Amino acid sequence: MSEDLTTVAGVAVDTRHFIGGERVASTDTFTDRSPIDGGVLGEISRGTAMEAAAAVAAAKAAFPGWAATPRTERARVLRAIADGVDRRTEELAVVETMDNGALLRSHRRGVMPRVAHNFRFFADRLLELDHEDFTTHRSGSASGPGHTNHVSWDPAGPSVLITPWNAPLMLATWKVAPALAAGNTVILKPAEWSPLTASLLADIAAEAGLPAGVLNVVQGYGSEIGDALTAHPDVRRISFTGSVPTARHIAASAAANLTPLSLELGGKSPLLVFADADLDLAADLAVEQYDNAGQVCLAATRILVEESVAEEFTRRFADRASRLRQGDPRDEATDIGPNIHPRQLEKIDGFVRRALAAGARAVVGGHRGEGQHYAPTLLTDVRQDSEIVQEEVFGPVLTLQTFTDEDEAVALANDTRFGLAATVATGDPGRAERVTARLVAGTVWVNCFFVRDLRAPFGGSRHSGVGREGGTWSFDFYCDLKNTVTAPKGWQDHG
Repeated sequence: MSEDLTTVAGVAVDTRHFIGGERVASTDTFTDRSPIDGGVLGEISRGTAMEAAAAVAAAKAAFPGWAATPRTERARVLRAIADGVDRRTEELAVVETMDNGALLRSHRRGVMPRVAHNFRFFADRLLELDHEDFTTHRSGSASGPGHTNHVSWDPAGPSVLITPWNAPLMLATWKVAPALAAGNTVILKPAEWSPLTASLLADIAAEAGLPAGVLNVVQGYGSEIGDALTAHPDVRRISFTGSVPTARHIAASAAANLTPLSLELGGKSPLLVFADADLDLAADLAVEQYDNAGQVCLAATRILVEESVAEEFTRRFADRASRLRQGDPRDEATDIGPNIHPRQLEKIDGFVRRALAAGARAVVGGHRGEGQHYAPTLLTDVRQDSEIVQEEVFGPVLTLQTFTDEDEAVALANDTRFGLAATVATGDPGRAERVTARLVAGTVWVNCFFVRDLRAPFGGSRHSGVGREGGTWSFDFYCDLKNTVTAPKGWQDHG
């Protein structure tokens, strides 16, 4: 086998960049290790400003042809990519599990089917994209011939998409699919801790007939290749999912060129449990926040419970949490896999140790597990202004606080710099309406969690992000919207 290929769980993965329809190797590499056992998965090409420039140049050269491609043909190619994902679901699932440690059963049953759905949804949405023409009459008149307004979505140009490690392929295709559907060309930079399925996606897209240069995949560190991409003057859109500090850096890089940004930056979301809630449902929703070892930006990590039911809720929660099984994510019986990287594990443990030292009490967990696992943790006796309540941990660590009424519940829920999501458990529809109207969040779930429809807008408020994607909002971001106004009597009769 070529030294540029690595075999992961029996699947051959190319470790080179994909630029202009060809595989391109870098002089240097970085080591990709599995969070499951720390084993080396491959030596990955480590991109620099040179590869960034080549990828942008390839995307720029391919842009006019792809932008001019009829919608029906772009949609056909996107559906072909979805078909390719379907055919390789098992390969993608096992590789991603090895690369980021998430559950294999989830990748098989939910994540990879969702990847294919991303492409099919935006293919369909592209063909439906339209805005009814409207008429502008002269001031003071509402009758007679008027000027016709026609709204169109024009492809913007080469787009840099920078994706996180917690759901590598699903979150990548959440950006790639609408960008391609819009007629843009793409430079995708996956996170260096989980780069492998992005490389497989490049193969699938090429096999589906996507023209060379329309999708480029480059690998490496943000400081070495990311900066060169986000500061490039030929890049017309940047979409990033990750941390607030990195987003600030990207925004500064993009500022010189006034490159439009879409930023999804995580959160510190609340779960509000009222006394009239179904407490079994509420406890189930709370335990669900440990999904993917707590490495979910939308996770409701702050549990806020009405004081009168706090003791009973905590008992039910602890009972459910005690039944969670940590272990090898390839095992069907495992509920929680490892955290992504030793550095992330150390970060999680640091948050918990500092919280305990400051007076917090661990009702559940509060310690490391085996390998790169961290025990599912619930901390009580925490102050509202404490680090553990205010800062994103991104691990299986929840806090529990109590409130006495709706006003206090909402005040606590909104009292962070974030505003990505919120979850409300209540048996009273009127209360649900009142509370959700006051919550600062991009998405609010009532008596449910993590229900995601691609037709809905997605994004965060405050430090949780800038902009919205999903449905038509994705096309609004990846396109330049144009309004064409036609005079009512501006035509010459050539009859």
